[in-house]
Amino acid sequence: MMRDGCLGVAIVSRQVMVIKAARSHTRRDRFLDVYTFVPFGADRVFLATNVPKARITTNDILCIFPPDDILRTRSPSPGMLELPEEAFTEFNQLSIRIQERYEKMWNAWALAH
Repeated sequence: MMRDGCLGVAIVSRQVMVIKAARSHTRRDRFLDVYTFVPFGADRVFLATNVPKARITTNDILCIFPPDDILRTRSPSPGMLELPEEAFTEFNQLSIRIQERYEKMWNAWALAH
C-alpha cells in the first residue's frame, strides 16, 4: 500500500495534512506510521508538525501521490517538503472539500438545535 517515503494526504487530528510513510506498509496493515506536515505560507512548502510522527488508520488517507510526484518533491532542509505543483493543487482541493463537509455538518447541527 505505502512504501517507505511514499507521500500522500490524510486527516490527522481532524486536520488535512501531507503525510510521508515512516516505513513500508502492506494492504493488510490497519494502521500506518507516518510523518506529518502542514502548509507553510502560500507556497508549496510544508513543515513538519510539532508532533511529526503519527499512527493513523488506513481510513484516514485521502490520497496517495503517484511515484512521479514523490520523485519531484524537494526537501530544502530537514523537516521541510516542497511539493510539485500537481500535488499541491490536489492537497488544496482535498482541504477545501473536507472544510466544506465540516461546514455542512456544523450548519446541519446548528439548525437542529
